[in-house]
Amino acid sequence: MTLRTRKLVGAIVLLVFLSVYALAAMMAAIVLQVSASKVVELIYYPVAGLLWVLPAMWLIKWMQRPDA
Repeated sequence: MTLRTRKLVGAIVLLVFLSVYALAAMMAAIVLQVSASKVVELIYYPVAGLLWVLPAMWLIKWMQRPDA
């Protein structure tokens, strides 16, 4: 796969992943507001806000890999 193709595929996958992740994080936050304490909520938001970085970082590294 060429670099240009990897960038196109990676951009599409990243947009889909971020959309799904944002919706899932929002649904989890709604459940936490109803059932959890404020301390759990306080911990959840920074963790959920930064957790998407790990898969995105892996995907971007894959996208930038030089051609064979």
